[in-house]
Amino acid sequence: MSLAIRIIPCLDVDKGRVVKGINFINLIDAGDPVELAMRYQQEGADEITFLDITASSEKRDTTISIVEKTAETVFIPLTVGGGIRSVSDVDRLLRAGADKVSINTAAIENPELINQISDRFGNQVLVISIDAKIDGKNEKYSITTHGGRKDTGIDMQEWISQVEKRGAGEILLNSIGADGSKGGYDTKMIEIARQYTSLPIIASGGAGSLGDFPKAVDAGANALLAASIFHFGEFRINQVKQHLADLKYPVRI
Repeated sequence: MSLAIRIIPCLDVDKGRVVKGINFINLIDAGDPVELAMRYQQEGADEITFLDITASSEKRDTTISIVEKTAETVFIPLTVGGGIRSVSDVDRLLRAGADKVSINTAAIENPELINQISDRFGNQVLVISIDAKIDGKNEKYSITTHGGRKDTGIDMQEWISQVEKRGAGEILLNSIGADGSKGGYDTKMIEIARQYTSLPIIASGGAGSLGDFPKAVDAGANALLAASIFHFGEFRINQVKQHLADLKYPVRI
């Protein structure tokens, strides 16, 4: 029996509110993170991902109080990212109620941090978030940081192989080009990533219709993350799961 495909709503939090934009700009308010997390749990979310989207660029820590309040009210796994720069940051978030942490910028600046977190807490707590976009010149995917604003020049395939060797537990693969566009997941990017890792891949960026979800699974995703279509009521999580179940994909209904 293959593992159930997980459906994960993403709460992008800025100054204590959930926001959503297109390609990380023109952010609009989407509500209170704790209330949304409760609603998504009731709708059948398998996990919640909570990303403090300006913590890294503003060089500050993730808002602990919101993590604590969310962890008190929801009982499904909670992944928290944004502004994590050390093992002690991870320790603090896990104590606040997070089940997993997601790191991006800090891993690129200090790859050894992946080893340190994995050695200390186990790889099941560590999600490496990869914001990738296609380089128009040579059709290769490269890694970006700071919400897609800064191109690192690092090749996506090489980075995926490295983070797995260093002890990552999962990869959150976000397409900068597709983010917020509702034009569908970047299936080509998922297919390429799948060739370079055996880790679970959480596909992110671009979900706009029910048909987008099975395509991402077929491309190699193990979990599907979405934000806009859930926040603004276009689809509910249980509708997505039912659609996948109707097509004989394994999901937890």
